[in-house]
Amino acid sequence: MHLNWDWMRPVMPVPFVPTLGPVHPASPLPDLFAAAAGVAGSGEFLPYDKDRRWSRTKAERILVGAVRHDERSTLLPTLSDRGRGAVKVHVYGAEPDVLADAAELARELAAVHQAGAARVLWFLGPDEPEQSAAAVGTRVQWKDFTGPGPEAPAAVGVRPYDEQSDSVKATFAGFAEDMKADGLAFLHEQMCAGTVGPVLTVAHDGHVAGAIGPMETMTDEAGRTRLLPQYFAVLPEYRGHGYGRALWRAAMSWGRASGAAYQLLQTEVGGASDRLCQGEGLASLGFVCTRSA
Repeated sequence: MHLNWDWMRPVMPVPFVPTLGPVHPASPLPDLFAAAAGVAGSGEFLPYDKDRRWSRTKAERILVGAVRHDERSTLLPTLSDRGRGAVKVHVYGAEPDVLADAAELARELAAVHQAGAARVLWFLGPDEPEQSAAAVGTRVQWKDFTGPGPEAPAAVGVRPYDEQSDSVKATFAGFAEDMKADGLAFLHEQMCAGTVGPVLTVAHDGHVAGAIGPMETMTDEAGRTRLLPQYFAVLPEYRGHGYGRALWRAAMSWGRASGAAYQLLQTEVGGASDRLCQGEGLASLGFVCTRSA
C-alpha cells in the first residue's frame, strides 16, 4: 500500500492509524500505516498494538486492495472478523461528497465479505466545536506524564481489587454485570482468567461502587512507555461521591509511578468520563466520528 504523504498530512486532523487507533502525535505516521498494512490478513499483532493483550490473533485488517487514494481524499477500509464481521471505511479528507462515497464503499465491501455491519469513520481537529461530534464521536484525550505531577490525591480511598476483603470482592461480579455496557463484564472475565494487570476499586457500604483497570503499560514504536486505556465505571447510584475522580487520580498515579510517558484514550463526547478528563487537564487531540453506512 503506497500513500502519498503530501496528500495525507493536510487531511489528517487526528493522529489515528486504522487497526491501531490513536497514536502519539510525534509518531512516524507513514511508517505506522505501512506497518499496519504489512501485517494485514496475517493475524499477527504489531509489537506495539494495544489489542494484543486481549487475543492471540489480530481480528481486524486493512483491506489493502480496496484503498481509494488521491490528492483530495483517502478512503481506507478495514475488516474485522469479530462476531458477524464489520467493515469500517476511514475517511481522510474534507471533500463535500466524501462521506457519501465512503458509505457506498463500506456497503459494497460488507456485501463482498459478508460482514454484518458497515460503518464510516471520519475525523475532526481539536479546534472544531464539540457539537460537531456530539452523539457520533469520541474525543481523543492526551495525558502527558512528563509534565507537572504527581496527581493530587482524592479524598476517597481506592484499593486494588486483590486487596479488598473477600466480601467486597464477592460483589464485583454483580457490579460488572450492571456496568457491562462500559466493558466491565468483559474485564471481569479477564480478571477471572488471570490475564490482566491490577484493577483499582472503590467500595461503598461493603459493595464495589466503581473500578478502573486493568493497569498496564506497553512500549510504543519509538520506545516510549504508554499507559494503556482502561475500562472505567461508577455505578449510577454512587455517582456524586467523588469516586470517579478518586479512581482516575489513583490510575494516573499508578501510571506515573510505573514510568509511563503518556496515555491516549477515547471518551464519549459530553459523557461523564469526557468531562472528568477535561476537568483533570487532559488535552484534546481531536474527534473520531462514526456512523452506520
